[in-house]
Amino acid sequence: MHDVYPLLEHSDFPLIKRGSLTTVQVNLGYKCNQSCTHCHVNAGPKRKEEMSKSVMIDILKFIDRFSIVNVDLTGGAPELNKNFKFFIKELKIRNCHIIDRCNLTIILEKSMSGLADFLKQNEVEIIASLPCYIQENVDKQRGKDVFDKSIKALKLLNKIGYGLSPSLKLNLVYNPQGPSLPPDQLKLSKDYKEFLKDKFDIRFHNLFTITNMPIARFGSTLISKNKFSEYMNLLKNSFNKHNLKELMCKKLISIDYQGYTYDCDFNQMLDIYLGAYKNRIYINDIKSDLYKKHIKTADHCFGCTAGVGSSCGGTLTSKS
Repeated sequence: MHDVYPLLEHSDFPLIKRGSLTTVQVNLGYKCNQSCTHCHVNAGPKRKEEMSKSVMIDILKFIDRFSIVNVDLTGGAPELNKNFKFFIKELKIRNCHIIDRCNLTIILEKSMSGLADFLKQNEVEIIASLPCYIQENVDKQRGKDVFDKSIKALKLLNKIGYGLSPSLKLNLVYNPQGPSLPPDQLKLSKDYKEFLKDKFDIRFHNLFTITNMPIARFGSTLISKNKFSEYMNLLKNSFNKHNLKELMCKKLISIDYQGYTYDCDFNQMLDIYLGAYKNRIYINDIKSDLYKKHIKTADHCFGCTAGVGSSCGGTLTSKS
């Protein structure tokens, strides 16, 4: 796989600083039952990295110390971590809003029996990847039969109340198939809802459109196809200053499976350490809430400010 960082590190992206810290995004490991072409983590079935229980306990101490309200769990497939349920239960005790970034097919794995009911019992919000409602496109991006399995998983989630109850949030994520910006989120959400309801009787709450980041597996593919510069030009030429104040990195920190910290999940994948410190810092060694501290940036950050913007919660502004 190509190293994309040398193509990104020298950047003219605007200087930005942190606001109030409300969210921690925790990567529980890189193992996944899928190997998606757009994956910025380069996750897959052969990855072995996994967060230990001791690191989770240190993160819980951090959450207690700084009164964190939102915990966003990601991977890989975060559910494959053997201490996933322990962590969820501890977060629930603290009344945290918990998000599980789920690939849907993991729910159907034999080893994951009872997972959907467990998530329901703990009122975990599910943000699930479904990059298209057309089978051919999904299977091309995510693997053979993934679409059918995803539909089966969504039906199961609907059956137990997800996507129907206000307390059981089920949100879907769209990623473009290639080097282009996402379409209008509101219009696409309407199309998704109509198609999935009419075709499969599936319901969900929101659709989030997310720009593909020119890093890891997707970035390497762009280089192989000689489209990296073209895509970067698209992101830079689509820069929208209105998105700067809404960037997700201003209110969260990203924590890797070893407990080290970063300004965002994308920086984590590029090994760009937390901007408030000169060196890599472990979660327990952070002594302040980081307010107004510097955020490290590079050219991939233009992916979050292009057009109407992009974040783990979809678009950032209505102004393009």
